[in-house]
Amino acid sequence: MNAKATSQAKSGAEPPAPSDAVVTANETTVPVLPCVDADETLAFYRALGFEVTYEMRKPYLYLALAYSGFSLNFGKAPEGADPSREDVGACLVMVDAVAPYHAAFTAAMRQAYGKVLASGRPRITRYRPGASRFTLVDPAGNSVMFIQRDEPMELEYGGSKELPPLARALDNARIYREFKNDDRAAVRVLTSALRRHGDAAPAVDRALALATLVELAVAMGEHGKVEGLALELKALELSEAEQERVADELRLAQDLEAWLGEAGPGEGAGGRS
Repeated sequence: MNAKATSQAKSGAEPPAPSDAVVTANETTVPVLPCVDADETLAFYRALGFEVTYEMRKPYLYLALAYSGFSLNFGKAPEGADPSREDVGACLVMVDAVAPYHAAFTAAMRQAYGKVLASGRPRITRYRPGASRFTLVDPAGNSVMFIQRDEPMELEYGGSKELPPLARALDNARIYREFKNDDRAAVRVLTSALRRHGDAAPAVDRALALATLVELAVAMGEHGKVEGLALELKALELSEAEQERVADELRLAQDLEAWLGEAGPGEGAGGRS
């Protein structure tokens, strides 16, 4: 028995209980994103349905906003931060299903702004049926990415060498469009592949590439390109099953037009149906 224990025994004092402080798996992380303009940030997130739970302007800027079960906090952006670069901050929001969030934010934008903010900044990226993510870009250039929990940890980033050249380009375009939010790169990939490999590719692959370019043209507001692409599509000889595959892709363009508020469901983005 050491001297401390002997002293406790003589005094009748109970030895101190061992610490019960242990790490438990119930942590919560709250990102603190840069804010360039507090009024713009608050207006945008309020319009989406976020609740402002804390707002301080002096002696320093600090904002806290909550939506459903998660929070986003904001502090002053670093000196020289340029929102147009859209690289000041980012946050991942892991959810069970992304489609309901996208639908809720879309409806909120229509109510607050009279339209979907699909380009410029702030904006929401489009959602394709079956996709596992979408992104909100706020006025400061922060990206808040909503990702489905069951999205594969290791994504197949397209362009498998086992695919024929045009099919490989379609796979690459899918990645640019759905994961990198880079429509312009997707257009470049498909346009180049059609020029180099279109004549030797199966007609259905050419049709799918053209239909994808239709959807991308709608997404980028380049509606003047749609008619020419649709005429190229109509000139291709396709089986009934192949026509259905292409029609499914064209319906995505039609749905996108409806989402943007530029046409009713099933209108526009002509071609096979």
